[in-house]
Order: sequence, then C-alpha cells, then structure tokens
Amino acid sequence: MTYVLVVISLTLAFPWPGVAIARRLAGVLPPLWACWMLTSAAVLLAGGTVAALVALFHVPFLASLEHVSLTRVWRTWPTAVVFAGAAGAIMLAQLVLLVRRWAEHRAVLRRAWQSADAGTRDEGVLVVSGTGVDAFALPAYGGREAQIVVTSQMVRALKPDEQAVLLAHERAHLAGRHHLLSAIVDLGSVVHPALRHLRDSLTFHLERWADEKAAATVGDRRVAAAAIARAALARGSDRGAGGYPLLSAVSGPVPRRVEALLLPAPVVPRRTGQRALVLLLAGVVVAAGLSALGLAYGLHEYVEYAARRLIGDPSGCSGMWGTLEHWFGSGAP
Repeated sequence: MTYVLVVISLTLAFPWPGVAIARRLAGVLPPLWACWMLTSAAVLLAGGTVAALVALFHVPFLASLEHVSLTRVWRTWPTAVVFAGAAGAIMLAQLVLLVRRWAEHRAVLRRAWQSADAGTRDEGVLVVSGTGVDAFALPAYGGREAQIVVTSQMVRALKPDEQAVLLAHERAHLAGRHHLLSAIVDLGSVVHPALRHLRDSLTFHLERWADEKAAATVGDRRVAAAAIARAALARGSDRGAGGYPLLSAVSGPVPRRVEALLLPAPVVPRRTGQRALVLLLAGVVVAAGLSALGLAYGLHEYVEYAARRLIGDPSGCSGMWGTLEHWFGSGAP
C-alpha cells in the first residue's frame, strides 16, 4: 500500500503547485493565450484528480464483476475497501456539487433572459430599463440567440465613444465564447479546491481579452480605459447581474484592467530570456497535469493487477505489475 499512498498524495497534491505556476504564466502572456492556458491547466489537473479517484474505486468494482464478496476483499486488502469507500464518497459529493453548480448557472441565465425580454432592441442591443447599472453578454439560451444587454442607466452614464467601447467589449465576450471557458474552469473548481484560484485568475484575463479587443476596435486605448473606469464608477456598489454565465464589462479587478489599458498592447514575449521563462513555466504546467494523469493511470494498473491476484486470475498478472513482481518479488497485497 506504500505505492498507493504515494500515488494518491502526489496526484491530489499536484494541482496546488500546478495552479500557482499556471497563474504566474498567465501574468506574462497576452490575455488570449492566458485564458486558453488556464483552461487547459484546469482540464488537465481536474482530469488527473478524477482519474485517481476512479482508480481507487476500482478494486471492489472488479471484485463484484468476478462475484467476489466484499468480505473477502476486506479480509485480504482492508485498506482497499477504506480507500474505495472514501473515493466513492468524494466522487458522489463532486457529482452533487457539479449538478448543483450547473443548475445555479442555468437559473441565473434563465432569470437574466426573463429580465432581458422586457428590454427594447436598439441597433442589435437589448436596452433594459430600471435602476440597475450594468452591461453584460448574454449567451444563447432556450433557442434564443446570444445578446448584449445594457441597462438604460448605463447608457446615460457613458459618452457615445465610451458606449462604443462597452459594446465592443461585450461583443468580444460573445465572439470568443468566453462563457464556455468560464464554465469549464468554474465546474473544474468543484473537482479540486486548488482550481478555485484558476477561476478567479481566468475571470480577470477574460475581461482583459475583451478589453484589448475593444481597444483595438475603437483604436484608442485611453478611451477604452476611460470607458471601463466610468462604467465601474457608475455601477458603484450595485452588483447588477454580472458573473458567470453573464460576462459583465465591470467585473474583475477594474483598476488593474484600466492600468493595463494605459500601457502598450501586450505581445507574446520575444526576448530570449522571456521566451525561456514562458517555455519553462508552460512545461511545468503541462508536466504537472500529465504527471497527475500518468500517476492515476499507474494507480489504475496497480489496482487492477492487485484485484486480479485477489480473485486468483493469472491472466491479469502478466502486465507491467506482474513483470515487476517477477523481478523484485510480490508488491501487491
């Protein structure tokens, strides 16, 4: 069981350094690259966690297929039953949380569309009256096409050129299908607590991606910065309808976004030292994710081998673990 404990510890611990490195890498990449990198890291790290849990749940499952009683499994390999029970409970909790989170997202989207239905269309934008101050991208739902929704208070708070920035920002969200990237990372954060930090980082970089698109559309970074700042001030403490799955123009750390717009447009690092740093960080992120998956696969192979030995099936002992046992002696329970 020493191998199992080591693999479990490594697989479940990998997301913590992986997330820290991914966030560091995102800070030196252009927003578009940063968003895709963060999403990929979330998929790899969440996949490794789930794979390890499935592998832990494997022995009782294999035993049941071979009609071996749980009592026999408990007598021969009691820790396997304990780990399998814990893995099953964790996966069940993850499933419940995933369904609950998805239902919450759909409920938010449904309420947003209900409020948008009362709006009036103005040049392809839904303008909603009321006291709220907000603007957000509304993904497609229930057969209705994606829309940009702006409250009348927000329209009155901005100058015409700033309104153009706001609309370009929200169009960038829809064109880039940012709500899907946000959904992937947000749901992944349910799988492992470390991924919650990726979710927060992705929110910022998605807004930066849309900010850069808006600045390029209007051709003036200072106007774009002023529009984002004025929109945030107009919104004030009003929470509005922002947040996934509604990508609001005034979400995320607005001061950092405005500061970035006052600097030159970000580019892919071109200096040798910068490129080396980016490649190194990217390599570590990929290695962390793939290592987690690899360790989970190794655990799966070990558990299957041990289960075959338990049920007395020699055909299951001819793989990698069977070869290792032949060389070094028994390593299975």
